[in-house]
Formats: sequence, C-alpha cells, structure tokens
Amino acid sequence: MKELEIKVKGMMCNGCENRVQNALKTIEGVKEVVANHATGIVKVTANEEVSENSIKEKIEDIGYEIER
Repeated sequence: MKELEIKVKGMMCNGCENRVQNALKTIEGVKEVVANHATGIVKVTANEEVSENSIKEKIEDIGYEIER
C-alpha cells in the first residue's frame, strides 16, 4: 500500500469533497480517499500498482486543478 497527499485547487465545500472522493474510489486499487476542502488536501491510500498520474488525471477530469 502507498499513501499519497495531493494538493487540489477548487474544492469549496463538502459537496466538492464528496465528488472527489467518489470519483477516486472508482479507480481500481484505491482503498481510501479523504478530501478536505478547507486545506485543499486529498489523501489517497492505494495499492502499489495505482499510479499517482491516474489519480491526478481523474481529479482534473472532474474539473479540479492539481497544485504543482
């Protein structure tokens, strides 16, 4: 298992948190997602084979921006 912490721009409310969490849980191998709109941090626990890029792409696909 690996844990990733990704800084996301654009999450403004609990609804945004839920949207990000639900989208990332559709990725096979993602075990847990905790999004916090106040800090802009999304914490992901996933199997080793899940790439960080696939997680970031999914976040961008639903309309949020990754802080680089």
